[in-house]
Amino acid sequence: QVQLVESGGGLVQAGGSLRLACAASIRTFNTYHMGWFRQAPGKEREFVAAISGSGRITDYADSVKGRFTISRDNVKNTVYLQMNSLKPEDTAVYYCAADRDYSTVKSGTGGMDYWGKGTLVTVSS
Repeated sequence: QVQLVESGGGLVQAGGSLRLACAASIRTFNTYHMGWFRQAPGKEREFVAAISGSGRITDYADSVKGRFTISRDNVKNTVYLQMNSLKPEDTAVYYCAADRDYSTVKSGTGGMDYWGKGTLVTVSS
């Protein structure tokens, strides 16, 4: 059974940094494109970042460009989200997801193959 387990969330002051990790129990991890999404209280889930299976292609939401970096380790079956210069508006539950179609990941539609349960990030002002 495939599982995606996020970790690394927590409380941080504005301007601080956090690194999220998503460990995947997928035997063919490098064939899956991975994405990070977030959902703030009272808002819809939104796309944050995507990375291709090889790690060579990445995409970001405009709101996080220059501040967040997505990466992956295909030996450890883990995808990361390094978040710097955090703002209160980054407060949300962050989810990782996996799909074999990169356009699906990048579009952030609900039809992803697998989702994690999320990790809460709270940025205080």
